[in-house]
Amino acid sequence: MKVLKFGGTSVANAENISKVIKILENESKKYEIAVVVSALGGTTDMLIEAGELATAKDENYLEVFQQIADRHNNVVEGLIKGQKKQTVLKQVNSKLEELKQILQGIYLINEFSNKTIDKIVSFGELLSSYIISEALEQTLQNSSLKDSRELILTDSTFTNAIVKTKETSTNISTFFKKNKDKVVLLPGFVSRNKNNDTTTLGRGGSDYTAALIASALKADVLEIWTDVSGMYTANPKLVKQAFPITEISYQEAMELSHFGAKVLYPPTVQPALQKNIPIHIKNTFAPTDKGTFITKKSKDKKEPVKGISHIENIALLTLEGNGMIGVPGFSKRLFSALSRSNINVVLITQASSEHSICVGVYSADAKKAKQIVDEEFVYEISKKKIKPLLVEDGLAIVAVVGDNMKNHQGISGRMFRALGKNNVNVRAIAQGASERNISAVISNKDIKKALTALHNRFFEKQIKTLNLFIVGVGNVGAILLNQINKQQSYLNENLLLNVKVVGISNSKKMIFDEEGIDLNSWNEQLKKGKKRSHTSFFDTVKEFNLSNSIFVDVTANEEVAKTYKDYLKESISVIACNKIACSSKYSDYQELKDLSRKYNASFLFETNVGAGLPVINTLNNLINSGDKITSIQAVLSGSLNFIFNNFDDNSSFHDIVKQAQEEGYTEPDSRIDLSGVDVARKILILAREAGFKLDLKDIKNQSFLPKESLKAKTVYDFYNTLKTEASHFSKLYNSAKNNDCQLKYVAEFNNGKARVGLKEINKEHPFYNLKGKDNIVLFFTERYIEQPLIIKGAGAGAEVTASGLFGDIITLGRN
Repeated sequence: MKVLKFGGTSVANAENISKVIKILENESKKYEIAVVVSALGGTTDMLIEAGELATAKDENYLEVFQQIADRHNNVVEGLIKGQKKQTVLKQVNSKLEELKQILQGIYLINEFSNKTIDKIVSFGELLSSYIISEALEQTLQNSSLKDSRELILTDSTFTNAIVKTKETSTNISTFFKKNKDKVVLLPGFVSRNKNNDTTTLGRGGSDYTAALIASALKADVLEIWTDVSGMYTANPKLVKQAFPITEISYQEAMELSHFGAKVLYPPTVQPALQKNIPIHIKNTFAPTDKGTFITKKSKDKKEPVKGISHIENIALLTLEGNGMIGVPGFSKRLFSALSRSNINVVLITQASSEHSICVGVYSADAKKAKQIVDEEFVYEISKKKIKPLLVEDGLAIVAVVGDNMKNHQGISGRMFRALGKNNVNVRAIAQGASERNISAVISNKDIKKALTALHNRFFEKQIKTLNLFIVGVGNVGAILLNQINKQQSYLNENLLLNVKVVGISNSKKMIFDEEGIDLNSWNEQLKKGKKRSHTSFFDTVKEFNLSNSIFVDVTANEEVAKTYKDYLKESISVIACNKIACSSKYSDYQELKDLSRKYNASFLFETNVGAGLPVINTLNNLINSGDKITSIQAVLSGSLNFIFNNFDDNSSFHDIVKQAQEEGYTEPDSRIDLSGVDVARKILILAREAGFKLDLKDIKNQSFLPKESLKAKTVYDFYNTLKTEASHFSKLYNSAKNNDCQLKYVAEFNNGKARVGLKEINKEHPFYNLKGKDNIVLFFTERYIEQPLIIKGAGAGAEVTASGLFGDIITLGRN
């Protein structure tokens, strides 16, 4: 014997009901079956709405009624064939007329009691079961309809009646012993009291109806047919990687259901559990899927955690005060006061000091709870023995559930480490002695991030998803996007990283896609994007609230650099190509470092010095390993090195600078490169990373430019001075040539002091043979005394700069 229950989505319309009938045809070939059906999806809410409008003297109740009537008539039209259609329509409209009369009565007398509510909402299941039974008879002759109100007896607690299980079980057993039909269809949710008044079984009542029938008949299995393929490891609407749980125990199912898994209503498990009847969650729209099998003990013991669930809109109530310590009775009075007001307690936790008790309730009950608890303890509050009840709203509960958690060490540690790494603040914790459930109270806004992080930690191959928000998609930024696009498969397979670009912005437009922007067409999308500002971009990143969020700055914009602290304060990591932030006031630089540590958000800026060369990373490794920097010598401008390497007797200085600008080695405004300020910023950053407190004004900049070039007000004027002052540059070149030297723009740091300037480098020096746009850095340390640690390679160019940014992204992902 099988008992099958079909929920509201499964019987929402004629098309869905046809799928249900097909399932019943197949099942009836092998089993005798009892079938419990819900109202057409959404009908119960519409019935209540109609009743509430009627009692409020709002004639729109007739419009809602008509929607209900039209919907049921449409289902009949779509299901019933031939002459039988008119008979069924007549019967359905007779029931609908009865419903209308009751609604008119409510409208006239302004009365919508719980007893009347039950009468009204019962029409949903009574109508759906009648229509489905008539449609079923067209293909299955040995099927019949039985009114559940004739079987299930309850008390008179209308809208949430308590079942008289002994009498109900006897009624069910007696009926089915006499029944000769292969398939019996029954309305869920509805029941009656001893006076034959219609009652209902409350939320999830149709599931409960099916469980009561399964228990009374000692069925082989209870199947709950719904619109998903079982109970999922997490809410699939919030966690895209969630998947159905194949097997689970009764206790695990109840825990997950209690904490928000809506596939199963917790009381449903009880009658089946008592008789050890398996429950099978199946998908009406994918009947061949395995679904979830719920039994006394799950055979699957590989993973300690079976699922992650959550409840939204929770308020945390805290009763605290020194007067509670060592005084019995406070807990009893607190819970009695809440119980008297029918306030359900969802979570309980108490500190061992007995100084406070915390309970979680639904947000809708928070205001009433505050009032009744303060009234209960009015004397103690007046004497300042305890404080007025503290209410914190806007919270949620996330729960990690599994029977085998108690046999595995470190589950709590893994759970809270995953939350902590994603900056999800935990307000309270509860764990039972059975260790089947570990619950944490967090902010509502962090639900998705928390569920994703926990699911990744407990259920997925440890592929870490990085969510990138990139500002600046000119030359370097565009190349970075192309590099990410090409390497995604490699990163996923070899480094277990999923690098997802979620936001892109240039100076005017911005686009976002939480699932990841298509990097094959980002340029076209950006042209159609929203108007961009620093504030709007930041607000969107913050609103997304994604785990492992990274803000990537590929600009040279001072205003963008000023926003770094806003991102870090939201635990959003920052990767910067922009040198302005790290070379601004020392206090600002240090603030960013402090915020990075405080909010557990990385701040990486490898490309600030040497583009793609591992200069800063190497320096940090030296410092972190206990070494101390004594001196730094470096050629840090790829653009200046390119210029002086190509400047000779056969070319003018003006033409070489122009060539460097056209090939992308300098900024559009070449004064930035030739002034030496850029090099000064770089040596300043290295000195700061080495542990020295310096500002840009402390860097001595010995400019090689003539006064006329330094005074030029525009780029055009500046380039003219390179022509008019050609003799000055020739003099510099000839002096180096006569001394058998090369011109190099050198940055030096020694004994806490730094300077930058043009120098003549002889053949014995490591800088002499530096070619093209290469950079070179010499670190002299307490360990590298005579022979410095040397880093050398391309220090300019869009490709290597983009690869340096990409390297920071990968470094962050692997931490």
